Amino acid sequence: MKSDTPLLRKLEQNRKFLSGYRLAFEASHQRKNWRHIIMTWFSAATQGDKRAQYYLASCYDNGWGVQKDAAIAFKWYQKAAMQGHMESQYNVGFFYREGEIVKQNDKKAVYWFQLAANQGDTEAQRDLGFCCFYGLGIEKNVSQAIGWYKKAAAKDDPKALYNLGLCYKHGDGVATSQRWAKYYFERAARLGNNAASLQLREIMRNTQVQSAIRN
Repeated sequence: MKSDTPLLRKLEQNRKFLSGYRLAFEASHQRKNWRHIIMTWFSAATQGDKRAQYYLASCYDNGWGVQKDAAIAFKWYQKAAMQGHMESQYNVGFFYREGEIVKQNDKKAVYWFQLAANQGDTEAQRDLGFCCFYGLGIEKNVSQAIGWYKKAAAKDDPKALYNLGLCYKHGDGVATSQRWAKYYFERAARLGNNAASLQLREIMRNTQVQSAIRN
């Protein structure tokens, strides 16, 4: 009977997490009972369910059914991150990068970004690329930065696409190429990146000027 206890506990955690998730995100009625949702996730989170820990943290991070409290949010993100929860790992890194609740620490931010990026988190891949590009918390490596930007850009991250456009525009880590700069700026602009739209206008103006000079 004792050997079954961990399995039964895991099943109970899963049941509670899914119950809260359905009420929060899948219920058809608009008015959500956040108090009940939070209590359900809290019960699963305290028993060690990393998904419940993440969503409980998100409630405190965003003020869903509770007053915003970044310190409590960070505590639960960290618990989930320590268990390998990808999004929580990125969020812990974000707290360290911004110096919110914890002392600002680029090295710790990079540590958590790397864990999340290696699991495929798009934002972590982009932000890790940024850290590599500027040498924040890690040795500067522009080629490595390009690699991480491209991973995030492959999943249509607007900022990563814009950053790649800048790299090709200025020849940072890649051969200078207006064609590739324009390609990445156009993709970023279609996804709503205003800075990329400005870059495209500049490219258009320069093209018109060059055309006028030739004629």
